[in-house]
Amino acid sequence: MKYENIPSNDIISKTAKALEANNIKVFIAENSKDAKKKILELIPEGAEVMNMTSMTLDAINLSKEIEESGKFNSVRKKLMSMDRKTQNKEMQKLGTAPDFVIGSVHAVTQDGKVMIASASGSQLPAYAYGSEKVIWVVGAQKIVKNFDEGLKRIYEHSLPLESERAKIAYGVPGSAVNKLLIVNNEIKPGRITMIIVKEKLGF
Repeated sequence: MKYENIPSNDIISKTAKALEANNIKVFIAENSKDAKKKILELIPEGAEVMNMTSMTLDAINLSKEIEESGKFNSVRKKLMSMDRKTQNKEMQKLGTAPDFVIGSVHAVTQDGKVMIASASGSQLPAYAYGSEKVIWVVGAQKIVKNFDEGLKRIYEHSLPLESERAKIAYGVPGSAVNKLLIVNNEIKPGRITMIIVKEKLGF
């Protein structure tokens, strides 16, 4: 499929340089194993970590590591023990400003823009501002030429796949691009790190 091809090393390097120029630190991993190893090096043991819902994180078995290893203070694990009906406000606060947030994105342009679509918007506050440290794990197939191609990737590729996942996972009719975060630049150097993996990961 058009949006599942791994670009050349030259394009990956060009994209990484553009991201670095926009204050997003980049590591390039040859495979999922290397990516997971790098992530675990970046997070101190005992740190408060929120792993967002992500097919990419699940694919490299990182969600399970964060939630079940006992090495980290898992925000998601805490949220799962709470009652949405009576503790909704507290849950929202916990999810929007964890010390570390880990997830993925839907498109990365060759000139260094990052695009994340969401139905609920639950992951966006932490990415945009709330978390002290943001780590994105990104399959290299998500690199696109420009912003317009990024939008096409989101609507023509990511959304249909996420809709099918949502039907099974949540029993809903499908998903939607209700909110869209575009990161052009990060004003706080060192806050955001992206690990680009030379494998097809996620949507």
